[in-house]
Amino acid sequence: MQGSANLNVMIKAARKAGRSLTKDFREVENLQVSRKGAGDFVTKADLAAEKIIKEELMEARPTYGWLAEEGGAEEGADPTRRWIVDPLDGTTNFLHGLPHWAVSIALEHKGQIVAGVIYDAAKDEMYVAEKGMGAWMNDQRLRVSSRHQMIESVFATGIPFGGRSDLPETIKEIAKVAPAVAGIRRWGSAALDLAYVAAGRYEGYWERRLNAWDLAAGIVLVREAGGFIEPLTLGKDILADGELICANEAIFSTFAKAVRP
Repeated sequence: MQGSANLNVMIKAARKAGRSLTKDFREVENLQVSRKGAGDFVTKADLAAEKIIKEELMEARPTYGWLAEEGGAEEGADPTRRWIVDPLDGTTNFLHGLPHWAVSIALEHKGQIVAGVIYDAAKDEMYVAEKGMGAWMNDQRLRVSSRHQMIESVFATGIPFGGRSDLPETIKEIAKVAPAVAGIRRWGSAALDLAYVAAGRYEGYWERRLNAWDLAAGIVLVREAGGFIEPLTLGKDILADGELICANEAIFSTFAKAVRP
């Protein structure tokens, strides 16, 4: 796809951060056996990736604002545009040597996500989308799945981990959805869950209590691949409230009925 100058800057930054993380990921396996564990090392890898992305993006667009997992929010000289960045989505996977994690970069303009890049460096899959330009993985155009039947479909969600109060709610939802579908997956990276819906690998995905940087790039990917995406609770805001449900058009309403209370 012929992307805009902004998109090209985003792709370059994601690749550069991805290279740094891939090198660190190889180290993680060696650290698994040490008594101190890999936790501190992974935090450093995460911070190093964010630094690479910030340097690339801010050098190219010094007036844009910034919102990222590690570095927080910064107002730019141009208040209408900001980068929304997750340098390492799927940290727990990374820490455990599981090759399912990604770099996520989105560009917001006047409150709308206009471009997104999700880079799965371990598999060298670069997902990109720009408003009105479609969604792509490497050089392949993406379309959401065309399945019409819930029973033939695979869905993804997140399962809240230790100590989170929304675990009972999620378990109830899984209990409602599971009997009606071909499978439910919990792969531990919201960015890649959204990319996989865009690529037609999953029919749909739902989750709550996420951060803007987990979701931003994936939102434009799903929409540009022809998917439907809404807040899980009608009337809420996907980015601000950190919750969503998405699927292809044929399945969306049935799926939403099954998940929503």
